[in-house]
Amino acid sequence: MPPTEPPPEWVLARRRVLGDRIRAARTARAMSQERLGELGGADRQTVNRIEQGHHATRIDTLFRIADALGVPLSDLVREERPPPPREAQGPLGLPDPGPP
Repeated sequence: MPPTEPPPEWVLARRRVLGDRIRAARTARAMSQERLGELGGADRQTVNRIEQGHHATRIDTLFRIADALGVPLSDLVREERPPPPREAQGPLGLPDPGPP
């Protein structure tokens, strides 16, 4: 089997954001990584690797983690896009539709 290439940086960055959100939700509930792992069907090391952005976890695990934290999965995986560059914005700060 040929070696796989590492994921691109944008994937790693999104993993880190996901991990930060999981960590924030877990610590807000004063929950240990071990307890989250028990409730979410993963071991403590896996929870740690997910929180650090080092683990490409399965969607099933994310469903269980979100459920264990009592948050919608969408809160953990939502994307926040930066605003478009100023020159691409219209007078109200909305994207410029371009020429009529």
